[in-house]
Amino acid sequence: MRNKMLSKFNKILILCVLSSLFQTNAFPQTLEFRGLFSGWMTGNDDESRKMQIALRYIPSLSIEKTISKRYTFDIEFSLNAYGFAQMHSFDNIETDGKIKPYRMWLRFSSSQFEARLGLQKISFGSAMLLRPLMWFDRIDPRDPLKITDGVYGLLLRYYFINNTNIWVWGLYENDEPKGWEINHTEDKSPEYGGRFQAPLFNGEIAFTYHHRRAALNQELYSQNQLGGPSVPENRFALDGKWDIGIGFWFEGVMIHQNSDNLPFPWRRAINIGLDYTFDLGNGLNVLGEHFVLENSEKAFGPGESITLSALLLNYPLGLMDNIRAIIYYDWKNKGLYRFVNWQRTYDRWSFHLIGFWNPEQFLVYQNQKGDNLFAGKGFQIMFVFNH
Repeated sequence: MRNKMLSKFNKILILCVLSSLFQTNAFPQTLEFRGLFSGWMTGNDDESRKMQIALRYIPSLSIEKTISKRYTFDIEFSLNAYGFAQMHSFDNIETDGKIKPYRMWLRFSSSQFEARLGLQKISFGSAMLLRPLMWFDRIDPRDPLKITDGVYGLLLRYYFINNTNIWVWGLYENDEPKGWEINHTEDKSPEYGGRFQAPLFNGEIAFTYHHRRAALNQELYSQNQLGGPSVPENRFALDGKWDIGIGFWFEGVMIHQNSDNLPFPWRRAINIGLDYTFDLGNGLNVLGEHFVLENSEKAFGPGESITLSALLLNYPLGLMDNIRAIIYYDWKNKGLYRFVNWQRTYDRWSFHLIGFWNPEQFLVYQNQKGDNLFAGKGFQIMFVFNH
């Protein structure tokens, strides 16, 4: 544990040292400090959850220096500080809080090239609600703030004039499972991958690859069974998006953990989505997705599956008010999940009133950490202030 903490400290120290490069006044420089402060109260009819009150503050410092007319060097450092009190009963109140780095990266870029090193968000793909390509983030579409942890790594991107672009990344020391991962990556094991995205007709298509060594769940398998504490894992994905009068997209993913002794070494996921804005009132946007996730013994063989459908309705009530509803349906368990969010927005403030009515056992986002407050029936009141 001490070594891991020291390693994280070294990363912060290195970033601070590199930021000293900005002290020279040889080139134009801008410095910006901003922050996001939010608080919420969640009430639930489940006696084990009852109510939660929480506060979060994300201060962010960014520095940008123009090196020449073509190149820019910038740094961003932000923290995620939060605390909550969860009342299970009147005599049982649980409190917790944490302060941790949220973003911590430095970047060298031009109009067509970008190199970004440090703690950052890496996200791609076209799906909105049920994302097979949620590999490195855990963005919850129900969350108005879209808060997600980042990953430590190096990301290189190059953009061609015809909008073709290439991504290459290497990740290291990301202890927690990311995206849809069930098992974390083996300690001190690098991850790497890339993405090629190109225009196709009036849209785009992309191929993505990622490699890591996945640590095994020692409670389920022994090293003797599988030949070691980890197995190599390769991910392949194909996705695309087009405007055909309505918006259309798909994401398909194939994941293989290379071990003959695993019962389900293959995982497949596919999402197909459509969206259209109807000319009703101020404009009603309707978005639908269908998602299938399968674990199987062979690449294209039968296996265990989860099938979900999702519908998003978004309607602006006026300049300041918006209402958004999300509905999920779990075909296997016959579960119906409902969320409604009314939002009022000012220059720096926004307010949210959320209602939800879901099954007691929440199965849609099984990869999210912590107790799911949106299980069962209840409400959430949230305020957000940006400075």
